[in-house]
Amino acid sequence: MTAGLYTLATLFIYIILYSFTAVGLFIAIPLSWIGARKPVNFLLKAWANSVFLMMGKKLSVKGLGNLDKSRKYILVANHSSLFDIVAITSFFPEVSWFGHERLLKVPVFRHFLKLINYIPFKEPTVTNTRKMLNQLIEKSEAQSVALFPEGTRTLDGKLNPFYRGFIYLLRTREIDILPVTLNGFYDLKPKNRFYIDFGSKPEVVINKPIPGEELKAKTDYEIIEKVRSVIESAYISK
Repeated sequence: MTAGLYTLATLFIYIILYSFTAVGLFIAIPLSWIGARKPVNFLLKAWANSVFLMMGKKLSVKGLGNLDKSRKYILVANHSSLFDIVAITSFFPEVSWFGHERLLKVPVFRHFLKLINYIPFKEPTVTNTRKMLNQLIEKSEAQSVALFPEGTRTLDGKLNPFYRGFIYLLRTREIDILPVTLNGFYDLKPKNRFYIDFGSKPEVVINKPIPGEELKAKTDYEIIEKVRSVIESAYISK
């Protein structure tokens, strides 16, 4: 019975969210064309927070004191839900994202991704990989970049193995790692379930930054283990 009610409520919420997002984009896109980044970021932050309010959620964000927006980071987070990016946008809209190209196929949402300077992950050929890395390096010179080292959303609520893509960027820039832990998002809306669980309690934990200079002397394996351990230390698993 609960699943059936949640499914009906989810359909209603999706209609409202897509309509609300379309209106927001109608306002934000022209602003982005004229380079008005501050108003665009303000709208993105307000939109992201509104998404959770529409679902009856007050998103809990812990550790805001660990985020210094005057600095640039490689933001690294675990990945459970389509709403993960929305959650981080709610407090850090200035970040540029790197993720799967397939997200650009989601109606309306793809326009939102373009507003946040989304860099799509394409088929990993030599040419594509070189192009993507160059885009990441270029973006990281001007602003923070964010990615999910797991590559895809978890299907069982547990952390997947981390890929090494962020390490290349770390070794080419004077930049710190900002580990972010996302809790409750697998319960909220996992990849393998249609409906939203309105009883879930999503939470973001911003962990203390890891200085890049501290990591560069380590091997790739050691860097992955260090970053993963910090994210996992605040993770509430299924």
